[in-house]
Order: sequence, then C-alpha cells, then structure tokens
Amino acid sequence: MNKVAGLGWGGVPTASELEAVEQMFADRDTPVQAEVSSLADPAVCELLTRRGYLLVSFEDVLGLTLRDTPAPVIPDDITVRHSGTDELASWLDVIVEGFAVPDDQGVASHESFPREVLSRAIAALSTVEGEQRYIALRQGAVAGGASMRILDGVAQLNGAATAAPHRRHGIQTALLTTRLHEAARAAADLAVVTTQPGSKSQQNTQRQGFSLLYTRAILVKGLRN
Repeated sequence: MNKVAGLGWGGVPTASELEAVEQMFADRDTPVQAEVSSLADPAVCELLTRRGYLLVSFEDVLGLTLRDTPAPVIPDDITVRHSGTDELASWLDVIVEGFAVPDDQGVASHESFPREVLSRAIAALSTVEGEQRYIALRQGAVAGGASMRILDGVAQLNGAATAAPHRRHGIQTALLTTRLHEAARAAADLAVVTTQPGSKSQQNTQRQGFSLLYTRAILVKGLRN
C-alpha cells in the first residue's frame, strides 16, 4: 500500500530525487512501488527500469462527466443507503471480505494482504474527512459496500466490494449508480474510479458511461519472494 503516486506528471525525476525516495523506503524495509501514467514521458519508465524496477501490473483510471444523472433503478431485493459510524464494523467486514476474495475476471491485482492489515488500512481511509460510506443489503443481508469523497468538484469513487456469495446480482451497479446520482446532486463535475483492466468493476463502470482517462503502469523495486 506504500507507493509513489503521480510519478512523471511533473516531468522526469532526477536520479538524486529517486535516490531520496528509495532511501525512505529502504529505511522502512519496504519495496518501492511506483505508479506511472501512460500520459507521462516514457523516459520515466526507462529511468526506473535502469534502476532495477520491474513491471508488475497495470491499473486503469476512468472518468465520467456528471450532468443530469438519473435516479438509480435498483432491484427490489437490494437496498443501498449511507452507512454510519454505528455500523462501521459491518461495513468494514464486507469490504475486507470482498477484497480478500477478489473476483477472478480481468487482470488480477499484484498485491494481497492479510485481513488484519486490510482492515486497519481501510478503516483509516474510510474515516478521512469528507469520506461517505455506503452499504448494500440483498434480501436483508449485508452484501457489499463502497465509499465516495467529493473534493474540488471531483467525486472519487473508492473501495467498492461485494461479498462473494452476492456477486453477479447487481450489487456493484446499485452502489455505483447511487453514488453517481448523489455526486451529481452535490454539484460534482466529474467522477473518477480506478479498476483492474478487464475486471467486472471496469465493465460495470463502462456500462454507466465511464471512459478510460489513462492507464498506470505499476513498477516495483526490491520485490520479495
């Protein structure tokens, strides 16, 4: 989860700048993970590979301009609502379960973490100021969850996950369309989401009109067996 984000947006970093970053990771005995956009200068990847970085995966960032987003049409057996602090544990459980048992469609994530690590990280992210949590129920049972944060007119759609027994029943579409509708009502101009290439999540977002903004290459130095 520790990473260098946005590398290359401000130009090609110098060797000394990279050395400083790498030293910070080395001091913490952690591999360096760098995300490089397909819109960045290709020289960034050339520099990284010369320094021993290996390409391990890709992620896609998609966006949707928000206009008159219609109210979501949700199946009768599914309910989506805001999730308060009183049920944070239930929300967290379904999110962690969804991430711990990933869907097998599309490019698999290059990372996996113990449940307790996932739980701590997601709990910390979900309580950031402005983060809104959503929970989905199917036939009365907790089936999925997601979150959203609106900042400077951009709705960041985060952390969507469905418990394995409830997949392929419209949970993700219900969570997605609910957040898009609320983002538009909150005067957000753009919605963005990150997905694994070819994944069910990406398929769901594209069905709602999302377009690919760019792909990020994930390069890592100091991989451990």
